[in-house]
Amino acid sequence: MAITTSSSSDWPLNCSHCMYKTHKFFTFNSSTFKSLPFLSLLCSNSRILTSYSSSCPSPILENASTNPPVIKLDLNLQEFQGSSDPKTQDLNGFISSLFKDPQTQQLGFEYYKKAKEDPEFRPKRSTLKQVIRYLLRSKNWNSIISITEDFRKFNVFLDSTSCCRLISSCISARKFNVVNNLLDILKTDKEIAVLAFDSAMKGYNKLHMYRSTIAVYQRMKSNGVVLDSGCYFRVMEAYFKMGQNEKIGSLFEEFQSKNIPLTQIHTQVYKVMCESLGKSGRPFEALEFFREMKRKGIQEEPSFYSLLICSFASVKEAKMAEELLKEAEGKKMLRDPAVYLKLVLMYVEEGLMEKTLQVVSSMKRANIRVSDCIFCAIVNGFSKNRGPMAAIKVYKELKSQGYEPGQVTYASILNVYCRLGLYSEAEQVFDEMLQRGFDKCVVAYSSMIAMYGKTGRLREAMRLVAKMKENGCKPNVWIYNSLLDMHGKALNLRQVEKIWKEMKRRKIVPDKVSYTSIISAYSKAREYNTSIRYYQEYRLNGGVIDRAMAGLMVGVFSKLSQVDELVRILQDLKMEGTKLDGRLYKSSLNALRDAGLEIQAKWLQQNFESDSS
Repeated sequence: MAITTSSSSDWPLNCSHCMYKTHKFFTFNSSTFKSLPFLSLLCSNSRILTSYSSSCPSPILENASTNPPVIKLDLNLQEFQGSSDPKTQDLNGFISSLFKDPQTQQLGFEYYKKAKEDPEFRPKRSTLKQVIRYLLRSKNWNSIISITEDFRKFNVFLDSTSCCRLISSCISARKFNVVNNLLDILKTDKEIAVLAFDSAMKGYNKLHMYRSTIAVYQRMKSNGVVLDSGCYFRVMEAYFKMGQNEKIGSLFEEFQSKNIPLTQIHTQVYKVMCESLGKSGRPFEALEFFREMKRKGIQEEPSFYSLLICSFASVKEAKMAEELLKEAEGKKMLRDPAVYLKLVLMYVEEGLMEKTLQVVSSMKRANIRVSDCIFCAIVNGFSKNRGPMAAIKVYKELKSQGYEPGQVTYASILNVYCRLGLYSEAEQVFDEMLQRGFDKCVVAYSSMIAMYGKTGRLREAMRLVAKMKENGCKPNVWIYNSLLDMHGKALNLRQVEKIWKEMKRRKIVPDKVSYTSIISAYSKAREYNTSIRYYQEYRLNGGVIDRAMAGLMVGVFSKLSQVDELVRILQDLKMEGTKLDGRLYKSSLNALRDAGLEIQAKWLQQNFESDSS
């Protein structure tokens, strides 16, 4: 059918004909308009609707300069035939035809709203589906709420797939009121309700809205909607993410009692159950459920072995973890590098360092790359359990086998070399690190700058700081502390003050080490008043006195004969529970005696003598 319409009230008669002879055409006569009252909109105010057969030889003749645009519709007659109710079929077919063309979808929606005013009109499922699809694309949420009420009014529902898609779209758009309204309407259709509620829980879990998932589950129970395996999985997953593992156990028992036919989702249900037991420190129970799952013929996944091995490693059950590792390797079902890292950390904690190298061999057999984290964990583990030389040895051994260190490993071995005073080796590692593109590691820069400070190479330290900044790596408080310490020991107070101001400008908050370094620098330079000023700033900022700070300030107050301040700092030390070492105790006692304060000296002996012994 070819239809030409216009909104103009003085529209002249137009002629239209079909350009496609394969279609049949439907002519609206007066009786048709009487049976379809809302279509009278097309004819009111001199609107003309004319239809000709495909045999009409004349083209559309109209004056483009005076007539408004014409909308051409080509509708198939077959869509209007075959219904026991001609009037309803005509309306549904006509509206559906409008929705097929993007240019007339808005018009189709307007006709649908007008058709609802007819008490004898009842939309078909396909019509509602087209209306909903159009409203979703246009994000017309208010109208969607109205259309969902039509489900209840006409007792016509979308198919389950369309309902799930509608709910998922509403959740993604954060239209939770629409979702609640839909669930309230769809709960009466038991077949659709289960899938609809499942779709809602799936959407909420995707958004990490686990409390909403649990609320949907409770709503299902109160409405008498029977849960399927998917629903059990969603709510168990929500409880697991919230750490409520006891709820998972009761739900799993309920799930098993239902004897739900096996589906792929059963694997996920068992996985949540095993994972919750593993997190609760009950890996043996998790293993038993895993074996039960296999006996039932439910398909296993590599993730089961990952979570079980990690669970046994967490409770230091090395033997069981090794057995499961061997079993998973035999089935080629171990692909997660995190599992190997967990095993390495377990062996490091237990002091079984040779076994960490066995883990590396296992990874090689499984064709899994040894990550930087695993490499670093092994190096640090040897350093902790066997000493720094053992760490260097295993580092070189792994490198000779073709394993490449990353930024973290480089930083760790660099620190080992610096602690041992192997400065040339440290520089070689640092150069190699930079050549491989790891030029933004603050820890590595910090180790190198501290090394230059210890060896008195202040210019090289400052050049490295400048290079660090050029590479886009911002110095942190550790690096500034190293600079303050090295320049303070060299009595380069101008540079010390410059570094301190830069810290403030960059909003790097000084810590206890920062204040100790700058107070020590001015104390060595015998600028005691400046030392006191920084000490007072430190205390005003809530700084706690330790032995290093106390030793500096006792010396400063003694040299300035500020006995009251000396007594005050000793009282603060007592209040904060800081003990005095022998050197600090003797210097404090001598300062009090030299000032003739025997009472205070006796108080010091009574309160600190046992601590310093």
